[in-house]
Amino acid sequence: MSKKKSGSIAVPFLATIFIGLLIVGGAAFFIYNKYFKKDDTPPVPKPRDVKIVSYEDSHTILMILNEPDQKCSSTFMLLRSIPKDKRILCLGIPSNTIALVDDKQQKLSETFERGGGGSAASFVSTFMGVDVDRYMVFDSAAFKSTCDKFGCVSYPVDVEIAGMKSDGSLQSLTSEQMETFVTFSLFSGGEAERAFRAAHMMSYMINGSEGEYVADSFDNIFSDVINMVDTNITSVDYKNYNEAIKQMFSQKTQYGDTIAVAIQLDGESADADFIPSSVLVGQLRDQYFGQEDEE
Repeated sequence: MSKKKSGSIAVPFLATIFIGLLIVGGAAFFIYNKYFKKDDTPPVPKPRDVKIVSYEDSHTILMILNEPDQKCSSTFMLLRSIPKDKRILCLGIPSNTIALVDDKQQKLSETFERGGGGSAASFVSTFMGVDVDRYMVFDSAAFKSTCDKFGCVSYPVDVEIAGMKSDGSLQSLTSEQMETFVTFSLFSGGEAERAFRAAHMMSYMINGSEGEYVADSFDNIFSDVINMVDTNITSVDYKNYNEAIKQMFSQKTQYGDTIAVAIQLDGESADADFIPSSVLVGQLRDQYFGQEDEE
């Protein structure tokens, strides 16, 4: 009788061991991956909440620069912001503007002196025929600090003011020079021209600002400025409008950086008083204040 070869037993035996190791190893690998291995897959980023801006985000503020030590009256500018359209109106209002308020002829500068920012806002609301319920009153320090935060301005100065070129070419102005310009009392067109020039310079500052920087820094800018001014703007107001304002500035370059425009308030001079043009006021009301009714 012939002997069986030992190799015929060893091969199946080794194959069995190999298969067993594969099964056990596969199970161990599965358990390790499921329960012990750290998941290095980066988490799916959470979508950023983006506010849908509407005309309800439009808002109006009467800005007042009050510097009793200057040789001029207080400076008044109506700021109308329409974030949905990426538009800001800077409307300078002469301090000697007169209007019928509560059936009495009143002057803007005198109304402000008697009743402060709230009374001045009510005055402007009456003659403009629009809702102006928020105001900010700046002193010298608050005005210059705000200008610095926005990066000041390059502006074409064309009047003789010490320390500035007067050839009408663009020149970089410091916040102190900006203050000197908007409080300059010798414009040939009197208070009407001074009010427009102040608003015009502010529109240049807004358009020349770094939109992304302003948007990213807006919380800090607001916090710093609001504590330096006399205002009735509240934290609730800021909560309601800040996202729309940030979007408007962050998208500024998409609109050629020109989101702000200054318009001169036409009218008639009567002695030392200024009577606004009712025609222009009506046009401004339709163009900048009628959007909420369209939605």
